[in-house]
Amino acid sequence: MTDYYIPERPDTRTWVIHPEVKNDQNRREPVAALAEAVALAHALPGLEIKGSEIVRLPKRHPGMLFGTGKIEELGTRLKQNEIELVLIDGHVGPVQQRNLEKEWKVKILDRTGLILEIFGDRAATREGVLQVEMAALSYQRTRLVRAWTHLERQRGGLGFVGGPGETQIEADRRAIDEQLVRLRRQLDKVVKTRALHRASRAKVPFPIVALVGYTNAGKSTLFNRLTGAEVMAKDMLFATLDPTMRRVVLPTGDEVILSDTVGFISDLPTELVAAFRATLEEVLDADLVLHVRDIGHAQTVEQAREVESILSSLGLSDDTPKIEVWNKIDTLPEDSREAALERAARTENVSAVSAITGEGMDALLAEISEALGGVKHVEELMVPFAAGRKRAWLFEQGLVEADTPTEDGHKMQVRWSAAQKARYERL
Repeated sequence: MTDYYIPERPDTRTWVIHPEVKNDQNRREPVAALAEAVALAHALPGLEIKGSEIVRLPKRHPGMLFGTGKIEELGTRLKQNEIELVLIDGHVGPVQQRNLEKEWKVKILDRTGLILEIFGDRAATREGVLQVEMAALSYQRTRLVRAWTHLERQRGGLGFVGGPGETQIEADRRAIDEQLVRLRRQLDKVVKTRALHRASRAKVPFPIVALVGYTNAGKSTLFNRLTGAEVMAKDMLFATLDPTMRRVVLPTGDEVILSDTVGFISDLPTELVAAFRATLEEVLDADLVLHVRDIGHAQTVEQAREVESILSSLGLSDDTPKIEVWNKIDTLPEDSREAALERAARTENVSAVSAITGEGMDALLAEISEALGGVKHVEELMVPFAAGRKRAWLFEQGLVEADTPTEDGHKMQVRWSAAQKARYERL
């Protein structure tokens, strides 16, 4: 039998551009933004990054994004470096993409397209694959508007309704809409299964602790440290996509379920937020949220702001207890590290740790125990006879101080924390 040699496909020669638009409301610090764009490019296999640059613009040109002189200058540079793919860190309209590809003779991918490619490469579970497919189709649908000339031709039609026939662009859009409907039905089944899992977890007296944070803040490393699991953890943006759950025993002997979620990023594509809503809803059901921050990152404050903004847009209640976990303190210089430790010790609901070395883990677990125990208060409830499961749950938790039967149900006096009350209301 003859062995055939199949040569490896060479990596795609790639150039990364961050457009710095004057007076842009969503402007980010350009050097940090470019570094993040390059890190995103490195997160996608098969790319060879040959160069990157910041391009300052007075305004976005509607047809080409860049001005004529800048397009010519960039085109020369791309040709000299034999570039095949240009990643533009920002939104590129369908017409702009077509025109730039025609001018430079390279493939163009904008920030949304790149993140979708990464998610498509990483999605492992059925739910993750469905969510990425839905997001990609929603994105492609917007690209059909005057994006390619071949879509301008018309299919033959009898002309009884709607004129001379259906244009190819309409047919393609209809095909995408039909596929979206099919995917949505499949995803709805997965969402129902996830909802059943959540309902069954609500019966189990274990609080849910969700890890959230900017991508590459060290959530998965922290998750592995606390649970002894082996979730993929790399120095890479979006190393993990699919949520993972494990049980953790606190120093008090109480047990909690720890949930690792997908990392957030600035300018997260709206298609992804919508598609991954089912996954992110795990955070909304949490009794405690651990916001993991890379405290050594130059943009840590901006990243934290971005995470809070996304949590708010998802509808996370302000009443949900939160702990800020300042991770990667081992990466700080000695004087900065001591200052961070002192500041964390003085600030309420902040814990400084190193998921790599294990420093600060005992204090974090103690803080989780305290947050979930919380300040307990006495409250009177009227539990109808039909809500027997709720009444049984209160007794299982040891929260009942008095129980008096009445004509309408049970008048109960309970002593509980805000987290326990939230769990009871979700039953």
